[in-house]
Order: sequence, then structure tokens, then C-alpha cells
Amino acid sequence: MSSNTLSTGKKEGYFAWFHELTSKERRTFWSCKIGYALDAMDTQFLSFVIPTLIATWGLTKGDAGLIGTVTLLTSAVGGWLAGILSDRIGRVKTLQITILWFAFFTVLCGFAQNFEQLLVARALMGFGMGGEWTAGAILIGEVIRAKDRGKAVGMVQAGWALGWGMSALLYALMFSILPDEWAWRSLFLLGVLPAIFVIFVRRFVEEPEVFVASQAKAIKAQERASFAAIFSPKMISITVRAVLLTTGAQGGYYAITTWLPTYLKTERHLTVLGTGGYLAMVIVGSYVGYIVSAFLTDYLGRKKNFILFAVGSLCIALAYTRMPVTDGVMLFLGFPLGFFVSGVFSGMGAFLTELFPTEIRGSGQGFSYNMGRAIGSLFPLFIGLSSKSMALGEAIGIFAAVAYGVMIIAALTLPETRGKQLES
Repeated sequence: MSSNTLSTGKKEGYFAWFHELTSKERRTFWSCKIGYALDAMDTQFLSFVIPTLIATWGLTKGDAGLIGTVTLLTSAVGGWLAGILSDRIGRVKTLQITILWFAFFTVLCGFAQNFEQLLVARALMGFGMGGEWTAGAILIGEVIRAKDRGKAVGMVQAGWALGWGMSALLYALMFSILPDEWAWRSLFLLGVLPAIFVIFVRRFVEEPEVFVASQAKAIKAQERASFAAIFSPKMISITVRAVLLTTGAQGGYYAITTWLPTYLKTERHLTVLGTGGYLAMVIVGSYVGYIVSAFLTDYLGRKKNFILFAVGSLCIALAYTRMPVTDGVMLFLGFPLGFFVSGVFSGMGAFLTELFPTEIRGSGQGFSYNMGRAIGSLFPLFIGLSSKSMALGEAIGIFAAVAYGVMIIAALTLPETRGKQLES
């Protein structure tokens, strides 16, 4: 321990900022991080049970893809609505509602008897999945001080990789101790865990002071900002560019993660893609990418960090589709893949929080992020259609380049918000 640490009594190092948080800030941090992890866990269960459902119910790959697409689209709508709701009833209440919502419908997936029932349950679950991200990102962004906001929000976002890892471990456990027809149902039934977590959120997490002050001011002035305010002449430019930024990030992510495994299996004839080792490399890379990006977004600034990770994501996509690689090389490339395509999202919550004023922050953040998700979810479709007239690897590269190019342009034109103080 250094003499400076002894004399000041303060912690030093990369996580010194965390030790300086108040008890209220820490409770909020952990509630959002655990909420994200549980959200990811429930969401990722589907990807693990699809092969079992195909074998058990005779689903086609198209059926399985439809479930995934519908979930993304409803999550986009849910995130947008949750943003509006958080401006009306509060960030914490909205977080509680969305967690309970996706927990309930995840459990309902476990009781589905056919494809149609699972499709409906999963679609309804999507509303809560998207809503939880929006409410959590706004909540943690408003609670944490300006100089540490990027690190805190990014580390909360890293909870997604933890939840992804949890879903993989639970999948391995349940399918090792139960018959397949019961194992997949048991995974969805574990979706009740987030509902129990709401008890903690309800008891220990408070509304951000900046939001409470904003609400009090609105009541006193007898006026409340409407959702349409994000399209006012003052805000429309910010809103449109924020949508382009999130469209690029999510379009690139979906383009790479949806089609890359298919390309590598069918055209490169690699077998490592379906192994637990490769999945572990991607998940670990994702978590490290979230953490590194969280620190860099405060150190470099929001815009430079976005550009850095967008360029890295594009480079890894080109490496996968252009370089001759073996199974051994591909195993290790899983780490940078997860690192860049996930790390690009780490600064998103803090940046969107800072772009919009408090009275319309939920509406602005909810709309811009989830409109980007909705548009980005179409990129896999465009790649599939384009692959009829060009090589699949070429289509992936083109659309990844378009997506991250749009993101870089949007980042360059948006204002830098690092260190911005939020006002009521």
C-alpha cells in the first residue's frame, strides 16, 4: 500500500471510483447489473434449446428464426414504451414492471405445448426484455456522478455477458440431469428468478434525485413534456443521429452474430463453432470488451471509444470472412469477436443518457436505442436475400461495413458528452 493511500485513506487503482460510491449508488449499480444479467439469461435460453425443439416438435429453421426475429421486434417496441413510461411513473417503478413482465412470460414459455404458443409467449416476453434495458440504463446513468458515469454504466452493461454465461452453464446442467423434453422446460421455468429479484429492487433502490427534482419542477409549473418533444425542432437532429448510431451498432452486431456461424460451417467447413470452448471464448471476450470499453469511454470520450470499437468490429468481421483460418485459429478469434462486437455497446447507455434532457430522457433514450434495434434486426434479412446473388461472406462484409460506417459517421457528428452534468 502506498504512503499516499495511507495518508488519505482512499482506495487507489482502476476501481477506486467504485469505493467512492454512496450506499444508494451501489445498490442502484448492483440492481441494474443483476437485472441485466437475469435479462440476458432468460433471453439466451432460446438459443440453447432450439436444436431440442427442432427434434421434439419438428420445427424448421425458419420457425426458429421467426421466434428470434419476433422477440427482437417486440423488445424494440417494449424498450420504446418503457422509456415513455419511465418519464411518467419513474425509472425504478418501470424497472420493476419490466423485470416482472419478462420473468412471467419466460416461465410461460416453459409451459408451451406447440410452436404457436411458444411464439406468442416469447413475443410477449420481448416487451419486458427491451423495457428492462431502457429503464436500467436511464436509472444507473442518472444516479452515478458525471466523471464515473461511463465506467459504471458500461460495467452494468457487462452483466449481459454474465447472464449469457449463466444460461450456458444452466443449459449444460439441466441437460445432463434431465431428459431433453423436461430439460428445456426447466430452463424457462428458471425464469422465475428475476421476479424474486424485484423484491430487492422494490425495497432498496430509490429514484434518482435529478429525476425527482425534474418531476417536482414539472408539477409546480403544471406542465409535462410529451414524447413528441424528442421530435421538436430543438431535439430532432439529436434524435435522428442517435438512431443512426444505435442502428449501426446493432445492425453490425446482428449481421455478424446471425450469419457468421452459418458461413464458417457451410463455406469454410469449420467444426469449432458449435463447441463449448468457442462459446466460452466469445462470452469471455464479450465481458472483457464491456469492461475495457467502460473505462475507455470515460478516458477517451464517448465518440472516440465508439469509433475505436466500430473499427475493431469491422476488422474482425473482415478477418473472419477474408482470411484463411483453421479450427485452431478460429477458437482464439472468438475472443476478439466477443470483445469488439459487444464492447461497442458499453458506452451507449451513458451517451444516450447525456444526449437528452431529464424530462424527456426516457422517451429519447428508449426511442433512439430501440428504433436502432428494430432497423438493425433487418440486417440479417438483407444479408440472406443478398446471398442469393453474391457469396455469403461478401454479403456479411458489405453489410457490416455499412453498419459500422453509419455508426462512425453518426458518432463524428454528435456532440461529445463526457463529464456532462445532468440537470433537472
